[in-house]
Amino acid sequence: MPDPLSLVRKAWSDTPFEGMAWLVGGWVRDELLGRPSRSDVDIVLLGDALQAAEILASAGVASQPPVLYSRFGTAMVRVGDLTLELVTARRESYSKDSRKPRVEPASLLEDAQRRDFTVNALLLGLWDGKVVDPLGLGLRDLESRTLRTPREPSQTFSDDPLRMLRAVRFKWQLGGWSFAPGLAESIAENAHRLEIVSAERTRDELIKMLALDDADKALCDLLELGLLARFAPELAAMRGVEQGDYHHLDAFDHTCFVVRNVGPSDLTLSLAALLHDLGKPRTRVIDAEGKTRFFGHETVGATLAREWLEAMRFSGEMIENVALLVKNHMRFTGLTNLSPSAARRLVRDLGDQLDRLLALVEADANALKPGVRGLDLGPIRAQIAETLRETPRETLVSPLDGNEISTLTGLGSGPSIGRIKKQLTEMVLSGELRAGDQEAARAWVLSTFATRDGATTSSIDEGQVPS
Repeated sequence: MPDPLSLVRKAWSDTPFEGMAWLVGGWVRDELLGRPSRSDVDIVLLGDALQAAEILASAGVASQPPVLYSRFGTAMVRVGDLTLELVTARRESYSKDSRKPRVEPASLLEDAQRRDFTVNALLLGLWDGKVVDPLGLGLRDLESRTLRTPREPSQTFSDDPLRMLRAVRFKWQLGGWSFAPGLAESIAENAHRLEIVSAERTRDELIKMLALDDADKALCDLLELGLLARFAPELAAMRGVEQGDYHHLDAFDHTCFVVRNVGPSDLTLSLAALLHDLGKPRTRVIDAEGKTRFFGHETVGATLAREWLEAMRFSGEMIENVALLVKNHMRFTGLTNLSPSAARRLVRDLGDQLDRLLALVEADANALKPGVRGLDLGPIRAQIAETLRETPRETLVSPLDGNEISTLTGLGSGPSIGRIKKQLTEMVLSGELRAGDQEAARAWVLSTFATRDGATTSSIDEGQVPS
């Protein structure tokens, strides 16, 4: 057991909680499986968890004041590097429209029966270190690698529908376990109950799945069990969308392949992989030659991705970055290398998301039909690296600011100043001006927009500067 628990035992000795506390849940399960344990530990007590938390605080064991949840009889306590969740052994009852239970104190058996899966109901004595299996099923299911609910699965999932998502996550987090007979069928029957789960809770479970090596397999389970359609119908709609000559998979299976290719270490990149082809169902057409096309699917997909990420309560920064990646993931189509001008525009447009875009494009290309992959990013990466050395992103702007342009042209503030500044930026990107070359920029402005008696020539209004 983690050493901080010895401090907890000492604080609870000679109190009503001595010998009345057990570790429970994922920490115990993972310890018995020989897996690395998580940093948080759940403890179930035969007694008032709030009082137990106060004792830890009074004894100086808690590193900060405990967080108490009196309605549910739970408390959160930080001890050393461990976060402990203390809970009074309890029974629960639920209303149909909420996953927040009504609770009352109960026995260890009743507490085990209200948990999500038998392998998460195993107990480890805080004092004697003995494993207790209140349900008589947990150890057997641990050995057979089976996920089973303590009660009838329909009751377990109806009470707290989030457990259906957790079932999929645990299946692949633990290495591809099996569902007990009837469990998958029960999830499919109760998938509609996800409507009472908040977007934030659903989002957090999806994030945990995307952090798995087998995230693609978890996504397939979400689809097949009818869960994905409940919180991401745009993704579910990709099933059966055939993609034409370059693909051997439909849009959904291709997406799962790309998710697997990018790996689990970068949430922004994983979300971009998940959503990169979101626009395909809405843009699919068959052209006059009978070929499948998805014109503008990256633009449509970026809009759909933004809307879905907002609905799932992702951060504004995450939404912007993922939408940017989705919108630009077709940017290298048909290219074998980049011109210096194109490289500068790419650096300017993508900024610190450029490495992610390259990784996404690579993963996407590697998910095409075997033998048709035609994208070599080597020369493209080399051109980008050279561009970054010569013209870092922060230099890819107009060499002159609005005030100086106004002084040179005699114009006051207004849209014309912005159009001139934009043209200067375009000239830097195209290579007509060196980045930061203020002297050449001033010469161009003076020669192009010469003034007479303080009045700028009418060429600005005649469209010489693009709007």
